[in-house]
Amino acid sequence: MATDNREATGIASFKNTFILVVFGTECMTGVLGSGFIMAVYGAKWIREKRLPTGDSLMLMLSSSRLALQIWLMVTIIYSYLFPVIYYQNLLYKLFTIMLLFLNYSNLWFAAWLNVFYCLKIANFAQPLFLMMKKKISVWIPWLMSLSLLVSFSMSFLFFKDTFNIYANGSFPVPNSNSTEKKYIVEINVVNLSFFYYMGILIPLTLFIMAATLLIVSLKRHTMHMESNATGSRDPSMEAHLEVIKSTSYFLILYITNAITLFIFMSNTSEIHTLSSILCRFIMGAYPASHSVQLILCNPGLRRAWKRFQHRVQHYLRGQTH
Repeated sequence: MATDNREATGIASFKNTFILVVFGTECMTGVLGSGFIMAVYGAKWIREKRLPTGDSLMLMLSSSRLALQIWLMVTIIYSYLFPVIYYQNLLYKLFTIMLLFLNYSNLWFAAWLNVFYCLKIANFAQPLFLMMKKKISVWIPWLMSLSLLVSFSMSFLFFKDTFNIYANGSFPVPNSNSTEKKYIVEINVVNLSFFYYMGILIPLTLFIMAATLLIVSLKRHTMHMESNATGSRDPSMEAHLEVIKSTSYFLILYITNAITLFIFMSNTSEIHTLSSILCRFIMGAYPASHSVQLILCNPGLRRAWKRFQHRVQHYLRGQTH
């Protein structure tokens, strides 16, 4: 019996360690990527005293991404290492509401970034589109503030009558044969579904519409350039194709994260199931992956990253001599 207990404890410990390492790697990648983007645009803001609208959106998105990654790390550490604290009803609700607020903010900021680039890059002759194209830079600060207010309000709708935690069994005592405490989340799925989809419907719709219009416009323009091309490929055509690929990748990540967050929130079974763990991994991968994508696809960020790498390498060489 003692051997079986030790083996079970060892397996559980290995699983928790593996989860923490994988999730920690994702979060650290996201923190590094988002922190780098925030540092680049923050330094530009301090240096020039102002930022263009697109750069301001990138700064806000990277800041909220950084906060989300840090909060995800705090959540995973508490849920696995300090379950007695984490799975108190009030604290669990506060952790969840903060996670929702940061996710909602990220969804909104990503949507406005996509809308902004769609209006600036896409080419349509509709009067409404042209009017929005002229006004978007003036509207963005107000839209960002409104998005934060909506995200905060929608998150707190979950505080009452949505989540309830209870424990099944007794908490394990070191060096004893006592059973492990299992925490169960009772969820009002109707409330969760209604409030959650109310919170993501508008930013998700905006994002999909903007991404679709941008891809259609660029694809149409690229096909026109190909039909008139003679000889080698135009560099601007390559740039258009790169934007199409980047936007498509961002769209897939965005929708996957929105679906995963709902699945994770609506998990009515035991906390540490395989589906719950996979959802955490996907939620951690989304901001990290997109931060890396932004650095690789944005020429200014790519140049800044190369300078940063060069300085780090120069510093390390100086330390070894």
